[in-house]
Amino acid sequence: MSKLSLSSTVALKSGGSMPLLGFGVYQSTQALASSSTALNEGYRHIDSARIYRNESEVVSSVAAWRKDGGKGDVWITSKVTGKEHATDKCVAAVEESVATAKAGGLQWDLFLLHDPTAGPEKRLQAWRVLEAAASDGKLKAIGVSNFSEIHLKEFKAAGVSTPEVNQIEQKPIVNYCKSEGIIVQAYCPIVRGQRMDDPVLKAICEKTGKTGAQVLVRWSLQSGFVPLPKSDTPSRIAENAAVFDFELDEDSMAKLNALDLGKEGACSWNPVGHV
Repeated sequence: MSKLSLSSTVALKSGGSMPLLGFGVYQSTQALASSSTALNEGYRHIDSARIYRNESEVVSSVAAWRKDGGKGDVWITSKVTGKEHATDKCVAAVEESVATAKAGGLQWDLFLLHDPTAGPEKRLQAWRVLEAAASDGKLKAIGVSNFSEIHLKEFKAAGVSTPEVNQIEQKPIVNYCKSEGIIVQAYCPIVRGQRMDDPVLKAICEKTGKTGAQVLVRWSLQSGFVPLPKSDTPSRIAENAAVFDFELDEDSMAKLNALDLGKEGACSWNPVGHV
Protein backbone atom coordinates (compact mmCIF):
# COMPACT_ATOMS: atom_id res chain seq x y z
CA MET A 1 0.00 0.00 0.00
CA SER A 2 1.33 3.43 -0.90
CA LYS A 3 2.05 5.69 2.03
CA LEU A 4 -0.92 7.86 2.98
CA SER A 5 -0.70 11.48 4.07
CA LEU A 6 -3.00 14.39 4.80
CA SER A 7 -2.43 15.50 1.20
CA SER A 8 -3.36 12.12 -0.32
CA THR A 9 -6.12 12.29 -2.92
CA VAL A 10 -8.23 10.03 -5.11
CA ALA A 11 -8.79 10.85 -8.77
CA LEU A 12 -12.31 11.28 -10.12
CA LYS A 13 -13.21 10.46 -13.70
CA SER A 14 -14.27 14.05 -14.24
CA GLY A 15 -10.72 15.17 -13.56
CA GLY A 16 -10.79 16.33 -9.95
CA SER A 17 -8.54 15.11 -7.15
CA MET A 18 -10.53 14.60 -3.94
CA PRO A 19 -8.61 14.60 -0.63
CA LEU A 20 -8.94 11.22 1.07
CA LEU A 21 -9.70 12.68 4.49
CA GLY A 22 -12.74 14.91 4.72
CA PHE A 23 -14.31 16.97 7.49
CA GLY A 24 -18.04 16.66 8.14
CA VAL A 25 -20.30 19.43 9.44
CA TYR A 26 -23.56 17.51 9.97
CA GLN A 27 -25.37 18.94 13.03
CA SER A 28 -22.50 21.33 13.63
CA THR A 29 -23.56 24.18 15.92
CA GLN A 30 -20.59 26.27 14.84
CA ALA A 31 -19.75 25.22 11.31
CA LEU A 32 -17.82 28.41 10.52
CA ALA A 33 -15.48 28.06 13.50
CA SER A 34 -15.12 24.29 13.17
CA SER A 35 -14.42 24.44 9.44
CA SER A 36 -11.82 27.12 10.08
CA THR A 37 -10.19 24.94 12.73
CA ALA A 38 -10.18 22.00 10.33
CA LEU A 39 -8.50 24.05 7.62
CA ASN A 40 -5.84 25.22 10.06
CA GLU A 41 -5.25 21.58 11.06
CA GLY A 42 -4.57 20.65 7.44
CA TYR A 43 -7.93 19.31 6.23
CA ARG A 44 -8.57 20.24 2.60
CA HIS A 45 -12.00 18.64 2.18
CA ILE A 46 -15.24 19.79 3.85
CA ASP A 47 -18.58 18.00 3.48
CA SER A 48 -21.80 19.99 3.82
CA ALA A 49 -25.40 19.64 2.60
CA ARG A 50 -28.39 21.84 1.99
CA ILE A 51 -30.30 20.17 4.81
CA TYR A 52 -27.43 20.92 7.23
CA ARG A 53 -28.14 24.62 6.68
CA ASN A 54 -24.46 25.52 6.85
CA GLU A 55 -23.35 25.76 3.22
CA SER A 56 -22.70 29.49 3.65
CA GLU A 57 -20.58 28.93 6.78
CA VAL A 58 -18.43 26.40 4.97
CA VAL A 59 -17.99 28.72 2.01
CA SER A 60 -17.20 31.65 4.32
CA SER A 61 -14.58 29.62 6.20
CA VAL A 62 -12.75 28.71 3.00
CA ALA A 63 -12.97 32.26 1.65
CA ALA A 64 -11.60 33.67 4.93
CA TRP A 65 -8.83 31.08 5.05
CA ARG A 66 -7.75 32.05 1.54
CA LYS A 67 -7.90 35.76 2.40
CA ASP A 68 -5.64 35.10 5.40
CA GLY A 69 -3.03 33.50 3.16
CA GLY A 70 -4.17 29.89 3.00
CA LYS A 71 -2.54 28.06 0.12
CA GLY A 72 -3.78 25.19 -2.02
CA ASP A 73 -7.16 23.90 -3.08
CA VAL A 74 -9.99 23.07 -0.69
CA TRP A 75 -12.54 20.49 -1.83
CA ILE A 76 -16.13 21.33 -0.87
CA THR A 77 -19.16 19.08 -1.17
CA SER A 78 -22.88 19.66 -0.78
CA LYS A 79 -26.02 17.60 -1.30
CA VAL A 80 -29.65 18.05 -2.29
CA THR A 81 -32.14 16.16 -0.13
CA GLY A 82 -34.90 13.91 -1.45
CA LYS A 83 -37.56 16.50 -0.61
CA GLU A 84 -35.97 18.71 -3.26
CA HIS A 85 -35.81 16.07 -5.98
CA ALA A 86 -37.96 16.15 -9.14
CA THR A 87 -36.97 18.49 -11.91
CA ASP A 88 -38.24 21.93 -10.91
CA LYS A 89 -37.42 21.65 -7.21
CA CYS A 90 -33.98 20.30 -7.91
CA VAL A 91 -33.17 23.02 -10.45
CA ALA A 92 -34.09 25.67 -7.88
CA ALA A 93 -32.08 23.96 -5.13
CA VAL A 94 -28.98 23.57 -7.27
CA GLU A 95 -29.14 27.18 -8.44
CA GLU A 96 -29.40 28.38 -4.85
CA SER A 97 -26.42 26.29 -3.71
CA VAL A 98 -24.37 27.33 -6.74
CA ALA A 99 -25.08 30.97 -5.87
CA THR A 100 -24.01 30.41 -2.26
CA ALA A 101 -20.65 29.03 -3.36
CA LYS A 102 -20.20 31.74 -6.00
CA ALA A 103 -20.76 34.45 -3.38
CA GLY A 104 -17.55 33.26 -1.72
CA GLY A 105 -15.66 32.94 -4.97
CA LEU A 106 -16.02 29.15 -4.91
CA GLN A 107 -17.65 26.31 -6.82
CA TRP A 108 -18.89 23.00 -5.47
CA ASP A 109 -16.32 20.34 -6.28
CA LEU A 110 -18.87 17.61 -5.63
CA PHE A 111 -22.66 17.75 -5.44
CA LEU A 112 -24.71 14.73 -4.39
CA LEU A 113 -28.27 13.48 -4.33
CA HIS A 114 -28.48 13.15 -0.54
CA ASP A 115 -30.84 10.18 -0.37
CA PRO A 116 -33.09 7.94 -2.48
CA THR A 117 -36.34 8.66 -0.63
CA ALA A 118 -38.08 10.59 -3.42
CA GLY A 119 -38.75 7.41 -5.39
CA PRO A 120 -37.51 6.15 -8.78
CA GLU A 121 -39.02 8.81 -11.04
CA LYS A 122 -37.99 11.85 -9.00
CA ARG A 123 -34.55 10.38 -8.28
CA LEU A 124 -33.91 10.08 -11.99
CA GLN A 125 -35.26 13.57 -12.69
CA ALA A 126 -32.98 15.02 -10.00
CA TRP A 127 -29.97 13.15 -11.35
CA ARG A 128 -30.58 14.58 -14.81
CA VAL A 129 -30.66 18.06 -13.26
CA LEU A 130 -27.24 17.40 -11.72
CA GLU A 131 -25.96 16.05 -15.03
CA ALA A 132 -27.09 19.22 -16.80
CA ALA A 133 -25.53 21.46 -14.14
CA ALA A 134 -22.24 19.60 -14.45
CA SER A 135 -22.37 19.79 -18.25
CA ASP A 136 -22.95 23.55 -17.99
CA GLY A 137 -19.92 23.90 -15.72
CA LYS A 138 -21.93 24.89 -12.64
CA LEU A 139 -20.83 21.78 -10.71
CA LYS A 140 -17.48 20.06 -11.05
CA ALA A 141 -18.50 16.49 -10.16
CA ILE A 142 -21.72 14.75 -9.15
CA GLY A 143 -22.64 11.70 -7.14
CA VAL A 144 -25.12 10.21 -4.68
CA SER A 145 -25.46 9.38 -1.00
CA ASN A 146 -27.26 6.52 0.76
CA PHE A 147 -27.91 4.73 -2.54
CA SER A 148 -28.15 0.95 -2.61
CA GLU A 149 -27.22 -1.37 -5.46
CA ILE A 150 -30.87 -1.30 -6.56
CA HIS A 151 -30.85 2.49 -6.88
CA LEU A 152 -27.56 2.52 -8.78
CA LYS A 153 -28.77 -0.20 -11.14
CA GLU A 154 -31.87 1.90 -11.87
CA PHE A 155 -29.59 4.64 -13.14
CA LYS A 156 -27.64 2.16 -15.21
CA ALA A 157 -30.84 0.80 -16.79
CA ALA A 158 -31.98 4.35 -17.57
CA GLY A 159 -28.76 4.99 -19.49
CA VAL A 160 -27.69 8.00 -17.43
CA SER A 161 -24.14 8.63 -16.24
CA THR A 162 -22.65 6.65 -13.36
CA PRO A 163 -22.31 8.62 -10.10
CA GLU A 164 -18.66 9.31 -9.28
CA VAL A 165 -19.22 8.95 -5.52
CA ASN A 166 -21.62 7.18 -3.17
CA GLN A 167 -21.50 8.53 0.39
CA ILE A 168 -22.75 5.83 2.77
CA GLU A 169 -22.47 4.43 6.28
CA GLN A 170 -22.80 0.70 5.70
CA LYS A 171 -20.56 -1.72 3.83
CA PRO A 172 -22.89 -4.08 1.85
CA ILE A 173 -22.89 -1.78 -1.18
CA VAL A 174 -19.10 -1.36 -1.25
CA ASN A 175 -18.25 -4.22 -3.60
CA TYR A 176 -20.80 -3.11 -6.17
CA CYS A 177 -19.53 0.47 -6.02
CA LYS A 178 -15.96 -0.70 -6.57
CA SER A 179 -17.01 -2.82 -9.53
CA GLU A 180 -18.62 0.24 -11.12
CA GLY A 181 -15.73 2.59 -10.36
CA ILE A 182 -17.75 4.56 -7.80
CA ILE A 183 -15.71 6.10 -4.96
CA VAL A 184 -17.08 5.31 -1.50
CA GLN A 185 -17.23 8.13 1.02
CA ALA A 186 -17.83 7.02 4.62
CA TYR A 187 -19.90 9.11 6.99
CA CYS A 188 -20.02 8.21 10.71
CA PRO A 189 -16.53 6.64 10.44
CA ILE A 190 -16.13 6.84 14.21
CA VAL A 191 -19.55 5.21 14.76
CA ARG A 192 -20.52 8.20 16.92
CA GLY A 193 -18.28 6.87 19.66
CA GLN A 194 -20.55 3.88 20.27
CA ARG A 195 -17.86 1.20 19.91
CA MET A 196 -14.98 2.73 21.85
CA ASP A 197 -15.27 0.16 24.63
CA ASP A 198 -15.09 -2.80 22.24
CA PRO A 199 -12.31 -5.13 23.48
CA VAL A 200 -10.94 -5.63 19.96
CA LEU A 201 -10.72 -1.90 19.32
CA LYS A 202 -9.22 -1.23 22.75
CA ALA A 203 -6.52 -3.86 22.17
CA ILE A 204 -5.59 -2.30 18.82
CA CYS A 205 -5.47 1.14 20.45
CA GLU A 206 -3.06 -0.22 23.06
CA LYS A 207 -0.90 -1.84 20.37
CA THR A 208 -0.71 1.30 18.21
CA GLY A 209 -0.75 3.93 20.93
CA LYS A 210 -3.63 5.64 19.16
CA THR A 211 -7.16 6.57 20.19
CA GLY A 212 -10.22 4.62 19.09
CA ALA A 213 -11.23 7.44 16.76
CA GLN A 214 -7.81 7.49 15.12
CA VAL A 215 -7.82 3.71 14.64
CA LEU A 216 -11.28 3.78 13.05
CA VAL A 217 -10.43 6.65 10.70
CA ARG A 218 -7.22 4.87 9.74
CA TRP A 219 -9.14 1.63 9.12
CA SER A 220 -11.45 3.52 6.79
CA LEU A 221 -8.53 5.02 4.86
CA GLN A 222 -6.75 1.68 4.52
CA SER A 223 -10.02 0.10 3.37
CA GLY A 224 -10.03 2.47 0.42
CA PHE A 225 -12.80 4.74 1.67
CA VAL A 226 -12.92 8.53 2.02
CA PRO A 227 -13.87 9.04 5.70
CA LEU A 228 -15.69 12.17 6.88
CA PRO A 229 -15.20 12.48 10.65
CA LYS A 230 -17.04 15.38 12.28
CA SER A 231 -16.61 17.36 15.50
CA ASP A 232 -16.98 20.86 16.87
CA THR A 233 -14.25 20.25 19.46
CA PRO A 234 -10.91 21.67 18.25
CA SER A 235 -8.82 18.98 19.98
CA ARG A 236 -10.86 16.20 18.37
CA ILE A 237 -10.72 17.86 14.96
CA ALA A 238 -6.93 17.75 15.28
CA GLU A 239 -6.97 14.20 16.69
CA ASN A 240 -9.00 12.86 13.79
CA ALA A 241 -6.46 14.21 11.29
CA ALA A 242 -3.45 12.75 13.12
CA VAL A 243 -3.76 9.37 11.44
CA PHE A 244 -0.88 9.38 8.99
CA ASP A 245 2.03 8.47 11.28
CA PHE A 246 1.03 4.84 11.77
CA GLU A 247 -0.37 1.91 9.81
CA LEU A 248 -2.68 -0.90 10.87
CA ASP A 249 -1.17 -4.32 10.23
CA GLU A 250 -3.04 -7.12 8.47
CA ASP A 251 -4.09 -8.75 11.74
CA SER A 252 -5.59 -5.52 13.07
CA MET A 253 -7.42 -4.85 9.80
CA ALA A 254 -8.84 -8.37 9.79
CA LYS A 255 -10.05 -8.04 13.39
CA LEU A 256 -11.72 -4.72 12.67
CA ASN A 257 -13.33 -6.12 9.51
CA ALA A 258 -14.79 -8.93 11.62
CA LEU A 259 -16.66 -6.40 13.77
CA ASP A 260 -18.96 -5.51 10.88
CA LEU A 261 -22.61 -6.04 11.89
CA GLY A 262 -24.13 -5.16 8.52
CA LYS A 263 -27.32 -3.13 8.70
CA GLU A 264 -27.69 -3.99 12.38
CA GLY A 265 -24.56 -1.96 13.07
CA ALA A 266 -25.92 1.29 11.62
CA CYS A 267 -25.63 4.21 14.03
CA SER A 268 -27.33 6.81 11.82
CA TRP A 269 -30.34 7.29 9.58
CA ASN A 270 -29.55 4.97 6.75
CA PRO A 271 -32.13 4.83 3.94
CA VAL A 272 -30.25 2.54 1.56
CA GLY A 273 -33.14 0.06 1.61
CA HIS A 274 -35.68 2.67 0.49
CA VAL A 275 -37.36 1.89 -2.81
